[in-house]
Amino acid sequence: MRTVTSASGQEEAVAVRRSESADAQGIASLISSQTLEVFGKVNIIHLLEKANLAVTLANEKEDILAHASFFDHPVGDLVDQTRWEPFLQKHFRAEKCTPWNTLFLHLFLSQPDFSAASLKEIMRAVFNAVAELEHICLVSPHVGVLESALEDTFEPLQRLTDPGPQCLALICHRQGHYPRLQIRTARVEDHDDITPLLAEHTKQLSAERPYCLADLIEAQNEKNHTVVCESGRVAVGFISLTSDVDVKCLNHNFDLREFSGLYKNQQIEVHEPGAQSDVEGEENTTETQTSDSQQQEETQSTGRISEKSNAFCIQFFAIDKKYDMRSVDFIPYIFNLFADLDFCIITVPSLSPEFPLLQSFHRVPRLSTSSLQNELYIFHRDGLRNVEVRQAVAADRPAVCDLVKGLRLSETLLQDLDVFYETRRDLSGVTLQAFVAQVNGQVVGILIIRDEQDIEYIRARYNIESFIYFSHHRYEEHAQIRHFVLERSFQHFSKHLFKEVLRLAHRSCLYLRIYLSDHSQENSCVHHLDSVLNCAVPVRPRRQIIYPLEELGINAPSRQITEDQAPFALSLISRKLTMEPKVTINARIVVVGASDTGLSFLEVLCFCPHLKFNNLALVSTHGFPPDCNHDDNAGFLSTSHAYSCRDLAQLPLQSCITVVTGKMVGINRKSKYVRVSDGRKVAYDHLILCTGLQYQVPRPSGVDLSKPVTNSQLQNQTAHQRYTEPVPSNLFTLNDLHDCRATHRWLTANFVELEDNAIVFGNSIDVFTTVETLLGLGVQGSRIHLVHPPLDPGVPCFSEPPVKKAVYAFLEKAEVQVHYNCVLAQMNNGDHHDPLTSVSFTTDAEPLHLQCGVFINLSNRGVDYDAFKSINSSFLVFDSRLVINAAFQTSDSAIFGAGPLTKFSRRYHTDEWSHANFNSKEVGQDLAAMLLPLFDPTLEPADEHQPETDCLVPMYKQAKIQGGKLPGGFNYLHVTKPSPASLPGAPLKHLQDKGIATGRAETGNYFCLRLDCFELVEKLTCFSLKPLPVSNYLSLYGKHQQLLGQLSTYYYKSLIPDLYSFFRQSWSLAIYHDRFSDFEQELQQITSTKVDELRQTVNDDDLIIPPEDIFKDAETRAALRSSAVKYLTYNRNLLSMFAYPGQL
Repeated sequence: MRTVTSASGQEEAVAVRRSESADAQGIASLISSQTLEVFGKVNIIHLLEKANLAVTLANEKEDILAHASFFDHPVGDLVDQTRWEPFLQKHFRAEKCTPWNTLFLHLFLSQPDFSAASLKEIMRAVFNAVAELEHICLVSPHVGVLESALEDTFEPLQRLTDPGPQCLALICHRQGHYPRLQIRTARVEDHDDITPLLAEHTKQLSAERPYCLADLIEAQNEKNHTVVCESGRVAVGFISLTSDVDVKCLNHNFDLREFSGLYKNQQIEVHEPGAQSDVEGEENTTETQTSDSQQQEETQSTGRISEKSNAFCIQFFAIDKKYDMRSVDFIPYIFNLFADLDFCIITVPSLSPEFPLLQSFHRVPRLSTSSLQNELYIFHRDGLRNVEVRQAVAADRPAVCDLVKGLRLSETLLQDLDVFYETRRDLSGVTLQAFVAQVNGQVVGILIIRDEQDIEYIRARYNIESFIYFSHHRYEEHAQIRHFVLERSFQHFSKHLFKEVLRLAHRSCLYLRIYLSDHSQENSCVHHLDSVLNCAVPVRPRRQIIYPLEELGINAPSRQITEDQAPFALSLISRKLTMEPKVTINARIVVVGASDTGLSFLEVLCFCPHLKFNNLALVSTHGFPPDCNHDDNAGFLSTSHAYSCRDLAQLPLQSCITVVTGKMVGINRKSKYVRVSDGRKVAYDHLILCTGLQYQVPRPSGVDLSKPVTNSQLQNQTAHQRYTEPVPSNLFTLNDLHDCRATHRWLTANFVELEDNAIVFGNSIDVFTTVETLLGLGVQGSRIHLVHPPLDPGVPCFSEPPVKKAVYAFLEKAEVQVHYNCVLAQMNNGDHHDPLTSVSFTTDAEPLHLQCGVFINLSNRGVDYDAFKSINSSFLVFDSRLVINAAFQTSDSAIFGAGPLTKFSRRYHTDEWSHANFNSKEVGQDLAAMLLPLFDPTLEPADEHQPETDCLVPMYKQAKIQGGKLPGGFNYLHVTKPSPASLPGAPLKHLQDKGIATGRAETGNYFCLRLDCFELVEKLTCFSLKPLPVSNYLSLYGKHQQLLGQLSTYYYKSLIPDLYSFFRQSWSLAIYHDRFSDFEQELQQITSTKVDELRQTVNDDDLIIPPEDIFKDAETRAALRSSAVKYLTYNRNLLSMFAYPGQL
């Protein structure tokens, strides 16, 4: 907060922040007639939406004192926004004003008494926030009387033509508000000014060496320099530089191929063998890039080329926080000190926050073999030159060819460029525009955009309205990024390039579609993708309504919305985002396990619009899930409906994370790395363990079956021992999509056409989905043996008896043989030969002997042995599960656990509750919310000292979901609220609930809803021969029965013969909409306001108000009706089956 003083002497603590749409009403209240004379008539929402930078000055109470909006072109239609630069240079002395360093004031408003102080503070803040900004112009066709604040801050531009255009033309320079810092070589007398700055940033200057800084300054020479920046003749910043760089070490740890390995090739004379070279540094020519070592050794052996370091590095850097945005002023000066070197580098710890100086540098990706804990940033000398953006011309093609040479999909880029030159339209007739970035006449980048033809599809499928007001953007203002290439040395100009293209193309939004790397739709050449993602915000996909299109007929939404396209992740760049900074997070966050919990955690981090995580890694046994295939599944396993392959393709995970394929086999807590099965070491700062639970190969009891043995005679201690023998080639344990596909291929090739038996072993719902898959492959039911081990107490597979009865009835009809309470005793009669030909089980009666062609194991679910060994060997607390506290923390503060892998510490006395009882996706989201305050400066860190909270385990509300295709082709969906596990010996509690059921399971039309005591849906079961609109039905969970068309009333009046038909009616589609929950909250706010008013009337805060009393009030009814109309009208693109005012 800063203090401003009004003209009358009143002081106010204020802060300048970026304007929000919620400020619109307060901003509009400041409009005066004098404002309209200068800026013309303005639409505040439209202005906030289209401004490159809009700032608001507010006090501690969030009262708005002033506002200013800045664009990259003059006010009004005085000149086309693409031609303002030649216009100004023709009519005014403004040759120094360029699109790179100039913004235009489109609106300034303030409370009259604070006008001068507010404008001064806003100008200071804007010049501080935009480092490259040098001039702010006020050029408007409205020639009005300026208020005194504007007149004192701006000066007239000198006119070159007479009479010239009739307009206001004023300019404000940086020098008067936030000047550049003076840079010079450090002197010993700067010691006292610099020491406090360095003390805040480094521990190198310890008390044992108080004169280290003085020594550093005095030791300056050709290779070592120290530089300060000063303000008011006081040193406020310091940099220590050296050209003594260990380039070999950097090449071993970072991918420096695009920077020539930081070497400079020099031609030298050929010397005779044994002759002494007088070339300085020849002894270091063996320090070569590891990637080109063989070639360089051959070159060096001839003595023709010597490779010298081409970089200098920043050793120490510190600057007063008030001037940190001006740290870029150092860069030109320090390059002058090393005139023969092209690269400036700096390494910073991965956990240190990125400071403003680094925003001009390029971060270099670390090699997978790197052992360094620092991040490397590079700035090339060419980056000092300004970039000019213009429309591409035919003469640019040879330069563009050289620029994109060797890039993937470069041919597609060149084809689109040729089409642009010829017709300005692609083969579909859609407008193309191409722009190049050039430096001193040399092309260094190209951007080709295409008008977005599917904007209605994007609006319906992606939540772009979280970032833009859609109604304030014309259809033709939306464009798609087709190709983007920019040289590495100029990556920090990416935002300027996008800002300029939006201006020159008369567009307001750019969209980037990111398809899976092996998808046929991927035809955009984007190099480098991270440069675009640094400027764009990721857009979440929206939950879709599944429409009964035939029944809706002409009332259905347009085909453009309802027809599916190939899935893609979407990123957005709008005008107001081109000057929106992102916080870069370099902390190494490693997630072990591609479970629902792990993916949900990564999803939250990747969708933070103002954060950019550079070091997210996922360690997964079979890589990223969609790599297996684009189909949702291969059968066999049930689903939690958390992530389908289409869902994952719509998330930006693959472009934001590094996937390490392999199993975790060790954790080194001291050195902070995870060892993977292929020998790699994955370093971490924060480790997230969420491997979940896996089916394990069962170990035969080994009991002698030559004598009659029953289960009661077995010893329980062998039940959970690990199987250590070689696994037979026809024994499959299914845990993920990769396992299912491998099994599917093997069965098709080696089993389906034979006559052998298939043994399916387990108790979970997965054994039934596996049986259905086998039947679907053509395996006769008589060849399938479903073998159930003894059932764990209190864990029924089907909670609805009619479903269980129908499934087993079909198994009997299909001649599938079912065996109960079987314990695996022997494989191949005790001989561990491959393949497996026979298995034997003990039962409650006679032993069971079965011939076996394939054994599919879905039993013995627990923690993977390698995961257990890694956890246990690293001395993390393990008590049948990884032990965590309520904040996901293990016994190591850098290691967190989540999901079914974990259990709460016994000190909570809640053994019946664990993450396994909850929705795994919700658990992952909460884990991300718990960790985000460590990285997000906009969030306050959680208070570590909250004993009353720490005594409670978190409870979650989202439903547990299970689904799949069961024998008989029945589609099954079961949704239920989280419930505690049944402890051994604890009596089962049967709660009375209201069951609403229609249809019969045997006929494949069974639908059952159960309501809790508050008449909210707490359980839902569907069992149907027809495909289920799962997304729709999931929306029913937690809804009140009255909200569902007064469900109870109509059901008990026998007016609902079929729930499937009931929930296909058009009224229910509004409930399935992804924004219905927001609408609910709005209605609750209206009614709660009325309740508060009624309670105040009778002066009783605890009075219970009946609903009918609330709705008696005409004003409340009108507010509720108005809210409903707004909801339907605003979302009419998806809810076209509802009439809204003005339609009829």
